Amino acid sequence: MKTVKDVSDITGISIRTLRYYDEIGLLKPTKLTESGYRLYDNKALEQLQEIMFFRELEIPLMDIKKIMENPNYDKEQVLLAQKSFLERKRNRLNGIIELITDVMKGVNTMSFEAFNNDDIQKMLDHTLETMSKEALDEQVAKYGSKEKYREYLASGFANEQAMADLVKWYGSKEKAMEAILQSTGKADESKPEQDENDKIYKQFMSAKKENNDQLAKEAVVMLAENYKKLFHLDNARNILLDLAKEYLAHEKLAEAADKQYGAGCAEYIGKTIQMYYGI
Repeated sequence: MKTVKDVSDITGISIRTLRYYDEIGLLKPTKLTESGYRLYDNKALEQLQEIMFFRELEIPLMDIKKIMENPNYDKEQVLLAQKSFLERKRNRLNGIIELITDVMKGVNTMSFEAFNNDDIQKMLDHTLETMSKEALDEQVAKYGSKEKYREYLASGFANEQAMADLVKWYGSKEKAMEAILQSTGKADESKPEQDENDKIYKQFMSAKKENNDQLAKEAVVMLAENYKKLFHLDNARNILLDLAKEYLAHEKLAEAADKQYGAGCAEYIGKTIQMYYGI
């Protein structure tokens, strides 16, 4: 048996609150001593734990009392529902916490200023300058001339949705340009991140096979950190959510992921990313 003080120390619920639960009939003590002290057994502590879960869902006390007094009350089913709801709540908070952290660090403050022609020409110049001679010659042969290939690259910047995505991923056009201009054009520049990505995708598939939510969650965290390095991002939330959309739409990226890592890979990763960020 535990005294009311013992229960308060164990649970963090104040003695005053426990007395109030007794007064309204939500949680009665198992017995009273001759001196009138409340005592609680293990069953009472289990009931208190259930009440605490309900309170996390912000359910009013009297509604909790009605639920728990219902003769059809199924503890296991209620706990499963509570677990599912709290997981969604936690996942949603993951994304909010990341964004708040970034704002506090002064990053990811959104700016929707568009890329102007000078910006585009600067990025095109850098891209062509950093390409290896072999790679450039291959593209020139494909498009007929260096200028034709430049026009092809420029057409990508005419895609308003693609440009909006860049600004969304980086927080501003300045950060997007900075990331693009950091590229050296070397073939092995991103090899460490590509190798890490391979390990992460294999972990996703292990999590899928084992139905291991914790392993999948860890893979999302690892993927976010790897994308930050790979794309020079402050926060990978938006780019991962866009990746999830692409995967769940069963586009070409999804087909490539499934072909490399196994059927259902893209859909599983897409859903896991959305779950992690509470979408």
